[in-house]
Amino acid sequence: MSNTNFDQVTQQFESMFFGPARAYAAMSIDYTEKLMAAQFDAAKAYSDLGLNQARAALNVKDAEGLRSYVEGQQKVVKDVGERVKADAEKVVAMNQEVAQQAQKLTEESVSSASKAASEATSASKPVSK
Repeated sequence: MSNTNFDQVTQQFESMFFGPARAYAAMSIDYTEKLMAAQFDAAKAYSDLGLNQARAALNVKDAEGLRSYVEGQQKVVKDVGERVKADAEKVVAMNQEVAQQAQKLTEESVSSASKAASEATSASKPVSK
């Protein structure tokens, strides 16, 4: 096999397999990083909330303090509900973005593979005189 043919095969493998695999791996790593950051952020927020509620419960010393604490729980429940909803929406948006990127990557890979296949076919045809 000549050096030119080897380079052509290497280029075809790069465009059809290795390039798309690298792009997909990079996309997966970016998604994992974003998802982990969102999870850490949510875990910190929920931990802080729990600790604040524990401190507030420790400050209850009389009937008035208990009434105030219980009334504050309604706001806490509302805030937690809104936070959970926002966190879920964030994850859904990230998943949609990854799906769109994967679809675009697949389309580009198919286009590249079709182009490489047609080039290989035209290069292998004998030139008629």
